[in-house]
Amino acid sequence: MSHYQMGVLETRFAKIIWENEPLSSGQLVGLAAQELNWKKSTTFTVLRRLCDKGIFQNNKGTVTSLLSPDQYATAQSTQFVNEAFCGSLPAFLAAFTAGRKLTEEEISELRDIIKSQE
Repeated sequence: MSHYQMGVLETRFAKIIWENEPLSSGQLVGLAAQELNWKKSTTFTVLRRLCDKGIFQNNKGTVTSLLSPDQYATAQSTQFVNEAFCGSLPAFLAAFTAGRKLTEEEISELRDIIKSQE
């Protein structure tokens, strides 16, 4: 799996694409100028970087996503657990919940997730 990672500004830029796709590269330049105060060159540099990461594509001037926001979040979460916890979900959950008590609702949701995987 590729390393899907975006900084804060890249994430804001990605959100513009996800909320407006498909869109022309010209439309994207306009939205990035309006919402991020970016110049055309900055927009195309960041777009190219995110295309190289496999998150978006620019096909003949039409920008679309290769990963939905949910797919991106899943890839990032999986990557984090793999790198930080050697792929161990129980180790991640133990670290995540250390020092805080889970609510009954959280416990119920986790049980439902586990049951759905059985």
